[in-house]
Amino acid sequence: MSAQQLRVTTPQGDAGELSHEQNPYLFGYQTTNAAAAVSLSMPVRKAQYTYAALHPVFQMNLPEGFLLEELQNRLAKIVNLEPMMLLALSGGQSPIGRVAVQSDFVNPLARQQGQGERLSEILDWDGTENLFTELVDKYIYRTGISGVQPKVLVPQVMEPAPSKATVLTQDLIVKSGREEYPGLAANEFLCMSIAKESGLVVPEFHLSKNKELFVMQRFDRTLEGTPIGFEDMAALAGFSSREKYKTSYTHVAKLVEAFASGPHVTPSLQALFDMVALSCVVGNGDAHLKNFGLLYTDPTTSDCRLAPAFDVVNTTAYIPEDVLALDLCGQKSFFSARQGLLDFAKVCQVADPYDRLQRLILTAEFVIEREAEVAQSIPHVVAAITHCSNRLKEVFFDERHA
Repeated sequence: MSAQQLRVTTPQGDAGELSHEQNPYLFGYQTTNAAAAVSLSMPVRKAQYTYAALHPVFQMNLPEGFLLEELQNRLAKIVNLEPMMLLALSGGQSPIGRVAVQSDFVNPLARQQGQGERLSEILDWDGTENLFTELVDKYIYRTGISGVQPKVLVPQVMEPAPSKATVLTQDLIVKSGREEYPGLAANEFLCMSIAKESGLVVPEFHLSKNKELFVMQRFDRTLEGTPIGFEDMAALAGFSSREKYKTSYTHVAKLVEAFASGPHVTPSLQALFDMVALSCVVGNGDAHLKNFGLLYTDPTTSDCRLAPAFDVVNTTAYIPEDVLALDLCGQKSFFSARQGLLDFAKVCQVADPYDRLQRLILTAEFVIEREAEVAQSIPHVVAAITHCSNRLKEVFFDERHA
């Protein structure tokens, strides 16, 4: 079984057809509606878009790491899991963003999924049974989310609303960890809590009571459940997912300037500076191109802006010699990033980098103290974050006042 033609749709209408019988991959619009464009970088036109590999916007949500291994274990004997087949699987069941694909031959697989889970029951999991394995078994074919960390996209069964004003969401991203990365869920909860407390926009997120599952609400849906556009920076740069560690944070800033809507450019650039600076504070060596993105209703609207911060973790607890994922104005080391951050502040139109760095460092200290129970469960992570933030404090503030 193979997927040679896929119908591509958006909430604004059918877009066109993606095909691959022999190289190259071809995507052609079958509409004149500019709002139905599949990417900010692929406006509606008569000529087909031709790529040697799968177009970057269609690569964006292909399963990686854990999910790809699980799919291979289940399907390798049945289907050829080449890129078009993976897209057929990942692009039809509520993928991240607004671009979906339709393919009749994956429908039977989609019907095997579960009917949804309650957030409260996931968070109350006591660990007596392997809940994450159960969720993967139920929802493996809702694979429209990338990343190597074990994760699964779970439909949410709504809790009874205490009032009509309650915001209800429809999907949860549930993450677990690997044995080689102990405490990863609590790690992400702590780092995301620092991001939230510092004033960065973040999705709603939770940590299970046993601290083994990190749960995040998806942020690419309206309150009514309509998909809105999300494109990561790898797709916008025209890179494959394998090239996510390529280029620099300055390149990310240039993409924000190129694609964000006018009123949102400066706030998005300043938020980008805070996200990169936070990675230096907490020792996040995985802030690559796929962990930044733009959010918008459709390509014709004027609301395109930097997406919320997500996937923020400390990596130096597991890889002590780790460095920044991308080049920071000529720097890669967390501990020699002083001039890089100051230069990047100019790129991002930030006039007060010292104040912003100080706020992030003090916020990290405050959150670690406030979330004492979580911090005590991951002392190796707290030690690594503290080491990174203290070094930055020495470099920026001790030298400044020397």
